[in-house]
Amino acid sequence: MIKHYDLALLKQKQWSERSVDDDVRFAGLKPLDVKLTPKIGQSKSISDMLVGVFFEDINYAADGGLYAELIQNRDFEYKLSDKQGHDKNWNEKTAWSMDGSGQFHIDSINPIHPNNKHYARLQGAGILRNIGYDGIALHKNERYDLSFFGRGTAGKGRQLKIRISTQDGKILDEKSLVVDSKNWKKYQLVLTANATCKDAVLEFVFTDRQQLDLDLISLFPQNTFKGRKNGLRKDLAEAIAALNPRFVRFPGGCLAHGDGIDNIYHWSNTVGPLESRVPQRNMWGYHQTVGLGYYEYFQFCEDIGAYAVPVVAAGVPCQNSGAHGHPLGGQQCGIPMEDMDDYIQEVLNLIEWANGDKNSTWGKVRAAAGHPEPFHLKYIGVGNEDLISNVFEERFTMIYNAIREKYPDIQVIGTAGPFFEGTDYVEGWKIADKLSVPIMDEHYYQTPGWFIHNQDFYDKYDRNKAQVYLGEYAAHIEGRASTLEVALAEAAYLTALERNGDIVKMASYAPLLAKDGYTQWRPDLIYFNNTDVNLTPSYYVQQLFGRNNGTEYVPVEASYSNTAVEVQKRVAFSIVKDPKDQSIIIKMVNVLPVAVNMELELAKFNLETEPAVVAQLTGELKSTTAKPEQKSVPVEKLKNQQLPPYSLTIIRIPSRAK
Repeated sequence: MIKHYDLALLKQKQWSERSVDDDVRFAGLKPLDVKLTPKIGQSKSISDMLVGVFFEDINYAADGGLYAELIQNRDFEYKLSDKQGHDKNWNEKTAWSMDGSGQFHIDSINPIHPNNKHYARLQGAGILRNIGYDGIALHKNERYDLSFFGRGTAGKGRQLKIRISTQDGKILDEKSLVVDSKNWKKYQLVLTANATCKDAVLEFVFTDRQQLDLDLISLFPQNTFKGRKNGLRKDLAEAIAALNPRFVRFPGGCLAHGDGIDNIYHWSNTVGPLESRVPQRNMWGYHQTVGLGYYEYFQFCEDIGAYAVPVVAAGVPCQNSGAHGHPLGGQQCGIPMEDMDDYIQEVLNLIEWANGDKNSTWGKVRAAAGHPEPFHLKYIGVGNEDLISNVFEERFTMIYNAIREKYPDIQVIGTAGPFFEGTDYVEGWKIADKLSVPIMDEHYYQTPGWFIHNQDFYDKYDRNKAQVYLGEYAAHIEGRASTLEVALAEAAYLTALERNGDIVKMASYAPLLAKDGYTQWRPDLIYFNNTDVNLTPSYYVQQLFGRNNGTEYVPVEASYSNTAVEVQKRVAFSIVKDPKDQSIIIKMVNVLPVAVNMELELAKFNLETEPAVVAQLTGELKSTTAKPEQKSVPVEKLKNQQLPPYSLTIIRIPSRAK
């Protein structure tokens, strides 16, 4: 049996350098002079997909967030067990209310689909109202697609008025229709807001006493990202796309393998018609409709030109799982061996769904959803931060070997636990060596000081072993939001990842999204509410690196006017070439409280005379709003640069080689 470190003690371990703010330590420090001399003949190829994004439905990132649906609990499938702490007000009627003398209750006899068991039964006269996710944000003159499934009793149809209104009763638009079928039927219409409102409600007004059943009530903006039906909230998706990510990992970390084996995320439950999808408890303590499912994830990746990197459970749940009353519950639990063949087939089906011909069994499902051409999947993650136990190893090996046998071109990404050290890290890498796993997923959240003092972390990695995907990382000071302090520590570390881009293939900051008032983890890259998107300093670091990526790393010889290692560690840099236009890109990070006078030896580069673009991010360490500024600078003036205290500077120089 594998013996494990005490996870609680390991999590408590803190690097002694908590902060980059060393004004006291460096009191009296003079500006630092640094000369950088590129070693032109010693360039090396590095990964062309280093900077990507990782999406997980934490902090209400999906429903009420990136997924553009405006109606909360649209299918009446919320359950008491969804909610962390078992909130008694969390149930099938959450977000819904009834005014008037009519009756509103939940029924499950003869539902639309066995996977969508509950629906609303209305009798009498009244108004059924939904408040959305803390209100429904509407924009003047924009159009919204309203749809629902309805059925009445035999005889005449049931007249309905459907309207969007303000909280104080002002009608923003209203339409009428007749529910004219005694069997489930889909009804659709378009509502147009006559004013902007951040907290509107949706209302169904019924006046006669005939029985009426309603389900899957949806209000969707037509103005989604790329105009996709059942698509993504435009401003949030655009913010992600603006990072220029080379890949998107989804549907999560811990979410993918779930809180117990009954909560494992099964991709096939998230494709097909919305009424057939299987909603479930979100392990972060709320509900997931899976309206944002695998089809939508893959479509988004295609829309932004990023590789899709789906992650599936390795036959075991999250290592922090509770039992939840299951006889095999808890972190040592695994899918029973007699069920593993079926689970492995589910993973293989995913690859066929993504890459198979439109006439194949699962390719037909993809084609029926509107995408007859394959998605060209190349990568798949198996496992996430798992407890590397014998139970895990046996199941991971079965899945890995099955994928390698049937789909040898698919690159499997393994897992090395949740820390940069410890038993899971060591044993995960042993399995990778034994099975020749091509890429290993490492995770760690550490203090800013750790990232500054460990820029050599990957220098020592064996280049003959698996490449690394740093799947989750952030400079983390518990309880704090993203500040310039943590962003600069991340920027310094990213220059080290570029230097090691021959072994580090991919990296993604986490978490990506957090909704105001529902933040379960800090820091996060993008904060948002129903109307606004707030970008952090860490976001701009990721964006600057994502937009200025390269496939060739140019080594640099550096000389310093101060020989103190503590001082030199706080100045980081990298030089890469962009393959698209052969531009030379110089990234420089100053995490000192004094300026750095940087001398750049550029004579050996074949540079254009046209101006270079210089982007700079700087400000107060505690700033949560620092943004980069950009300017053009003549090439002849680039030799001497003064880097402000606490700053990231990126210079992009055109090359004649283009």
